[in-house]
Amino acid sequence: MKLNELSDNAGATRKKKRVARGPGSGKGKTAGRGIKGQSSRSGVALGGYEGGQMPLYRRLPKRGFSKPNRKEFSVVNLGLIEKFIAAGKLDAKAEITEDALVAAGLTSTKRDGIRVLAKGEIKTAVKLVVTGASASAIEAVKAAGGSITVATAAE
Repeated sequence: MKLNELSDNAGATRKKKRVARGPGSGKGKTAGRGIKGQSSRSGVALGGYEGGQMPLYRRLPKRGFSKPNRKEFSVVNLGLIEKFIAAGKLDAKAEITEDALVAAGLTSTKRDGIRVLAKGEIKTAVKLVVTGASASAIEAVKAAGGSITVATAAE
C-alpha cells in the first residue's frame, strides 16, 4: 500500500455545500437563507458568535456547582400513604417497604431510595422501612402509633 492509495471510508467525508451558485444548484439566489429578516443578513450571530469579541456567555462568571454523584430520591408524602391504605392498595398491618410502595404505584421508581415527607395526615399506625424521612414525618408517624426505620441505601 502506498500513500497515494490511502482513502477515507465510504461516507466519511462530504462535499462542501456551494451556495449562491445559480438556480440549478438548488441553493441559488438567496443561498438557503430565505427572504429578508435578521437571519438573512450577514454578520448575524444568533448562536452567540460575536465576530472575535469575547462572547457574552464567556464574559459572565460561572455560578454554582452540580454534584455529579448526588443521590436522587423518590418522594412519597404521608397523606398519599394514608390514601393508599384506605383504598386497600397497601397493607397497614404488614411492614411497608420501598418495594411495597413501588408495587402499590405510589412512585414509579425507587431511584437511590424513597424519602417520606410529612405533607398530608396519617391516622393509621404503620411500620415503614425507607431510605430517608423528614423529622416532621417521623414525628407524625410516631404520633399515629407507628414507626419509621430509616435504612441507608445499599450501594
